[in-house]
Amino acid sequence: MRISADFTVVPDDFAKAAAPEYRVDGIPVVSFPFYIDEIKPGARYLHWEFVDPDSIPVCGFEWIHWSVANLPIDALMYDFNDSHALAIPPDFSRQLPAMIPEAVQGRNSSASKFLGRASDPAVTMRYNGPQPPDKDHEYYLQVWATEKPLPGLNQGFWLNELLHALRGCGEAPDSDGIFLTGRA
Repeated sequence: MRISADFTVVPDDFAKAAAPEYRVDGIPVVSFPFYIDEIKPGARYLHWEFVDPDSIPVCGFEWIHWSVANLPIDALMYDFNDSHALAIPPDFSRQLPAMIPEAVQGRNSSASKFLGRASDPAVTMRYNGPQPPDKDHEYYLQVWATEKPLPGLNQGFWLNELLHALRGCGEAPDSDGIFLTGRA
């Protein structure tokens, strides 16, 4: 599998400098587009995490920005410029529940009881755009493909539940990841 994007720095519309109409409660909520290519034959479902390891010195933990599980590959559109690449379009996070209800999104770090900031699922169980407070951060998007859906994951799952389900799925998931930068 190969993951790619048309940028290495997360564009303003999907991050700290997002316009007010791309925010909920001050949080950027419009997810960025990316591509998935060269998926192993037999893979039928996608799962991913988008995290910020550079947040550890700032808040004491790796910030979870977005997680998705059990997305049927057949429900996605192929990129017309590359007949092999699956395109995850901009704003997919907000559109996903209506478009593909069997896919689920996990809680992000805004749902943390230690922050007490947000309770709106549009903020806590969808994409949360990068907003590094101290310096540019490096973010990691990891995508896995499996033959079967992962059991036991419901809307609002926690990232550790996704990782446990991947380890216990009885197959070696196909995976790849990319690093992206978010500007302070």
